[in-house]
Amino acid sequence: MNLPPDSPPAAQQAAGSASSDADLLTRHIGGDPHAFSEIVRRHRDRMWAVALRTLGDPDEAADAVQDAFVSAYRKADSFRGEAAVTTWLHRIVVNACLDRMRRKSIRPVADDELVEAAERDTPIPDHTGDRDVSMEVTAALKLLPADQRAALVLVDMMGYSVEDAAQVLGVPTGTIKSRCARGRAKLAPILSHLRNRSDLTRVSSAKGAELRDG
Repeated sequence: MNLPPDSPPAAQQAAGSASSDADLLTRHIGGDPHAFSEIVRRHRDRMWAVALRTLGDPDEAADAVQDAFVSAYRKADSFRGEAAVTTWLHRIVVNACLDRMRRKSIRPVADDELVEAAERDTPIPDHTGDRDVSMEVTAALKLLPADQRAALVLVDMMGYSVEDAAQVLGVPTGTIKSRCARGRAKLAPILSHLRNRSDLTRVSSAKGAELRDG
């Protein structure tokens, strides 16, 4: 099943823009051919950001987002309204990312390998902007196990609260706290040279909040 066209007529698009996500999903379930396109338009950027941070590869992220939106399109009637539509979409996107990682059997780097890499006698590049820092953080995240990476992406990179991240991933808040703590501990040696840089905070918090809140 293909997704509906991305460009509904202007009048219908304006009407869709005035509707809530839940209303749009209800209209989609009821047969509106353009309602889901509006949901995609609203949320694809933030879903892309989550997928890219989680997978660290633009092509893989694009495929994961496409898979997630197709899944959401087909299974819209499974939405029970117990959480926000955005939370439901995030859960589908993260699961699509984790499925890709498992299928590819991506092996996380062991703790001692992280320490060895951090202590290796190589020059530290001169970071001159947010893009450099963001790319380095994304590369470091790829070294983590899938569950820790997903938790850190939501909490540290996208700015979600522990409670919201727990809803997205469908686990207790204590599990999110534990995964974040373990992930941060593993990343500390790799990103130690960024510890005192304000750039890291801007990239991981401000930009994440901007993408999260639209």
